[in-house]
Amino acid sequence: METIVALFNMVLIVFIVTTMLSAGFNTTLAQIGAAVSRVGLLVAVLVVAFVIRPLAGWATAEIFGLATGAYIATVLLWSCPGAPFGAKLVMTAKADLQSGAVLQVLMASLGSLTFAPTANLIIGAADLGDDVSLPVGQLIATVAVLQLVPFCLGILIRHRAEDQAKEWGAWAQKVSGLTFVIVLTGALLGSWQTIIDLVGSLVLIAATVTSAVMIGIGYLISVGDTPTKKAAALIQPCTNSGPALAAVGIAFDNDPEILGAITGILLIQIVVGLVVASLMAKKQAPEPAAA
Repeated sequence: METIVALFNMVLIVFIVTTMLSAGFNTTLAQIGAAVSRVGLLVAVLVVAFVIRPLAGWATAEIFGLATGAYIATVLLWSCPGAPFGAKLVMTAKADLQSGAVLQVLMASLGSLTFAPTANLIIGAADLGDDVSLPVGQLIATVAVLQLVPFCLGILIRHRAEDQAKEWGAWAQKVSGLTFVIVLTGALLGSWQTIIDLVGSLVLIAATVTSAVMIGIGYLISVGDTPTKKAAALIQPCTNSGPALAAVGIAFDNDPEILGAITGILLIQIVVGLVVASLMAKKQAPEPAAA
């Protein structure tokens, strides 16, 4: 069992590192500068991601009266914005992909620093028990090293050797996708009974409600044209799962109840995001016919 857990954690590390490497390889300094220069959009997206998002997760955990394991999973996931899958949702909706992708990467990078203190603050305020807390310093150091260092390295290589970065970025993206599937499969196998028990439960209903609410708030608060507002909305519902899974391993010894709830919530986030993105794409105004 210890060997399986060790392998799971190794694959998780590879997933986190390659995800942020891929993000760095596909991000230029010019793109970051362009995103930062749009102050109104940037502020709106960050406020939604780092203030409203965790509060919405906390609110639904309270409103639906989730059990401790599911409550912790909910708080961890909604405190961790910046999922790479957000860019895929933007692409599905035929929205502003460049803005969405760069903002998603910025969210993930900042989230590596804010995730642990935000989640720990909410868990403490929720009074889930004296033994329920996060080692904030250890988590910040671990997640920052696993996310910020690869991301910055990827940007540096992209800046100095663009062709090489594009080639390595393609490989990093493939490894990231493969390891994400392995991590999800491992979580499913390790907590399958918990996941079965979640079917029809308040945990999945709460996740569905929160995902839909975050998309709506992300759209309403953002600024810009319709494609940009769609992009800003669709990068909000899904979670950058690496830090949350790392927290479960470090603080909760890969508790099957928490892992099962995390897996179920992640799947709901993806499904809701895909449904909304597909609806947005259908409502896209048709391009004018060629003369």
